[in-house]
Amino acid sequence: HTVPAALWKNAQGKDQLWFEDALGSSHPVILYLHGNAGTRGGDHRVELYKVLSSLGYHVVTFDYRGWGDSIGSPSERGMTYDALHVFDWIKARSGDNSVYIWGHSLGTGVATNLVRRLCERETPPDALILESPFTNIREEARSHPFSIYRYFPGFDWFFLDPITTSGIKFANDENVKYISCSLLILHAEDDPVVPFHLGKKLYSIAASSRSFRDSRVQFVPFHTELGYRHKYIYRSPELPRILR
Repeated sequence: HTVPAALWKNAQGKDQLWFEDALGSSHPVILYLHGNAGTRGGDHRVELYKVLSSLGYHVVTFDYRGWGDSIGSPSERGMTYDALHVFDWIKARSGDNSVYIWGHSLGTGVATNLVRRLCERETPPDALILESPFTNIREEARSHPFSIYRYFPGFDWFFLDPITTSGIKFANDENVKYISCSLLILHAEDDPVVPFHLGKKLYSIAASSRSFRDSRVQFVPFHTELGYRHKYIYRSPELPRILR
């Protein structure tokens, strides 16, 4: 849990209960769902938390089962359940404050799984932000067969058809058809891990979906010359304006 910059000084030396109570302060909350490699403490992730904190957000994140210091074996269903549990934990402590969900890379698959479920039970977040998303794991694997999933335990034994028959889908393209909250997609044109065209395709699917008829769907590209690639969009000076 990273608190808004305005609370940094007061947070020094405080215990877990203080941080939980702080979620009820008048600041919005972002639940961040990270990608496949590393942990919640990865360098680029920490830099994003700092940016979001400076903009006045609480940032709550965690490692899925089987990642970092979290026990258990990872699975798509298990990762989605973990995210649902943390979302409900946040909502129980954040009062009427806005809660947003931000997924990056593989985390976009967890994010759309989660938000689809939340919308179906009529408890949607205030918005969903997808950074460097794909359409589904099969199309991503076809585009980059050794990148996005190589750190996922067990993926070394699966390719394309075996991936989907094993139950691993992360079907963002299907999930967005059932999501009714506002959606923001961020993608760099020079992304070497999740091709830009997959993010653009996902946007087209979402923009034409009836589920978004009362909500905003936005796609923000970052040009190649900026050099943001797969995980450096946090460096954009335009991010504060985009997130307003």
